[in-house]
Amino acid sequence: MPAPVRANKINNPDDLQRAFAIRYEVFVSEQNCPPEIEVEFNDSSTHFIAYIGEEPVGAARYRKTDKGYKLERFAVRAVFRGRGVAQELIKAVISDLPPDAHYIYLHAQSHAAGLYEKAGFKKEGDEFEEAGMKHFKMVLKHW
Repeated sequence: MPAPVRANKINNPDDLQRAFAIRYEVFVSEQNCPPEIEVEFNDSSTHFIAYIGEEPVGAARYRKTDKGYKLERFAVRAVFRGRGVAQELIKAVISDLPPDAHYIYLHAQSHAAGLYEKAGFKKEGDEFEEAGMKHFKMVLKHW
């Protein structure tokens, strides 16, 4: 039986660098996102990492904005997709949000919108382009 996925808030510089490496691999190398966009707001965000066994497999973050709390940069290494990594990251991020987090949203890549719908997010508005990719704004309706 494969090792379970565990996702946690990052509390050390080594895990932070591992998370940044995963995000670079997924967003910059795989999806051709400009590197300067990928690293925006790193200093004002709370970061998370997911592991399967001892292998770092996914990353995510959230930050407070003028609208509420924005979940961002969900990235799962290609060979580990379909194993529940993103769902564990979503759970970890949401469970860490402060009590005043009444408006929780994200910009989902269009192909991944279904993943966030399973976690309780709903699309709001039309599809739009961000960093050269199609997205939907999604808002958490229950948690």
